[in-house]
Amino acid sequence: MATATTGEFKCMMCGHEYQEKVVKGEDVERSCPKCRSNSIRHLKKKTVAKAN
Repeated sequence: MATATTGEFKCMMCGHEYQEKVVKGEDVERSCPKCRSNSIRHLKKKTVAKAN
């Protein structure tokens, strides 16, 4: 089963940092929840839960 992770992201336009769920192998186009820019960088992942 998949491991649930939380990714930290930063908007390169306005500098807003936020967390969002990340599914391994899934290619999702993200946009900043503050300014709606799609210039987003993934900072790091934290493991939240592991399914059996």
